Amino acid sequence: MIFRLLQTKGILRLLTFSDYLCSKSKFCTVTFLELNLTTPLLNALIDLDFENPTPIQEKVYPVVMSGRDAIGVAQTGTGKTFAYLLPILRQLKYTDSKHPRILVVVPTRELVLQVVGEAEKLSKYMNVRVIGVYGGTNINTQKQVVFNGMDILIATPGRLVDLVMTGVLRLKSIQKLVIDEVDEMLNLGFRPQLMSFMDSLPQRRQNLMFSATLTDEVAALIDSYFYEPITIQIESQRTPLEQITQYYYAVPNFFTKINLLEKLLSNATEYYRVLIFAASKKLADRVFELINPMFPEQVGVLHSNKSQNFRINSLEHFRSGENRVLIATDVASRGLDIADVSHVVNFDVPDLPEDYMHRVGRTGRAELSGIAVTFVNDPEMKHLVEIEKFMNRQLEEKPLPMDVKISNVFTDEENPVLFDKDYIGKSNALTDSQGAFHEKKEKNRKVNMGGPGVRKPRKVKPTNRGVERKRAKKN
Repeated sequence: MIFRLLQTKGILRLLTFSDYLCSKSKFCTVTFLELNLTTPLLNALIDLDFENPTPIQEKVYPVVMSGRDAIGVAQTGTGKTFAYLLPILRQLKYTDSKHPRILVVVPTRELVLQVVGEAEKLSKYMNVRVIGVYGGTNINTQKQVVFNGMDILIATPGRLVDLVMTGVLRLKSIQKLVIDEVDEMLNLGFRPQLMSFMDSLPQRRQNLMFSATLTDEVAALIDSYFYEPITIQIESQRTPLEQITQYYYAVPNFFTKINLLEKLLSNATEYYRVLIFAASKKLADRVFELINPMFPEQVGVLHSNKSQNFRINSLEHFRSGENRVLIATDVASRGLDIADVSHVVNFDVPDLPEDYMHRVGRTGRAELSGIAVTFVNDPEMKHLVEIEKFMNRQLEEKPLPMDVKISNVFTDEENPVLFDKDYIGKSNALTDSQGAFHEKKEKNRKVNMGGPGVRKPRKVKPTNRGVERKRAKKN
């Protein structure tokens, strides 16, 4: 039992950990103490001012402790990272082995850094070695860190396979495998890397998978590598967090979207921390080039074409509040925990409803309220309809502000492709074509008559003169 001194009206009394959590919480439900956590973990949770486990943390904990394979499906912002870190650290024993015993695989470099930070916070009072490896940096430096030894390895699939191929990293001691945001890994083309390192892991291990959405492709992966997994699903994967207010603007083109974005961002009091999502790296750079002069030293950009140091700095400037606006591709929509994002702005509508769910999940985290705004043009309206069907919810349409200038200029991508009648009357090669069949040319119609021996046979049967001489001598 953990005790802490509390002074009330000049009287010192002992306060148990359970009393401390119940005094901080509106509803005294399940506490972390009831999860049978160790003292170092409880002290770390007190330092983080965490009071009660979230539903996903409460339900996943006993399953992971039992050793069964598990699949956790919950909305973004519900604490899935702590859901697997708490039981893993609870069962982790001290050893001086250099080979990792816990392997956590995540899709992006930013998520590696975030999970490493969360693991270090929870293991503050424990003797646990946690390292993260990812691409875009010098592999020789990471090889030296891996050679020094670790207990928990957090990695992206590509760099993980690279280190295994060099022989520096050995996975023979892995006891637990955690795959976070596996659907995004498959979307990014990491299937060969996933198959490669999963086949090299020990057969006797515990498999854990966590995501906000599960696709058919992920289900096939589960059938291949998981043994009778237990699925823990909190609410529906199609339901966004209730504290997120969602609406959209019908905007005709790109430059009108820029004008509307300028209008919204000019209200710095309401839009104090804004995450803007763009479909591509090129589009993110174009939006940044137009918005940055309007709000100097307030806007950052983040996508995979930027160097690793640039990406880390952009994210840290946004987290610290130095920049109140961050323009990013979907690389920032998976798992990144950025506190108190006031607005998520979808500069365009994503093609997949699951991507929309991950985008809007960057706001409204940790029981805070948030707002998700989407800019929709005519071609993107069909994607919005699919998103509404996916969520079983209609989004509110708001009228454009009166002072937003509607541009008549279209980008090259937005210009309509015009089709007109062919007045010249050129023959259509495909229509006139007979497919693969064609008549042979005259020179190719000849019948094969055989070789010269067939066409011009000898009049006299050939004889072997050497044999005839031998026969003559015998006679």
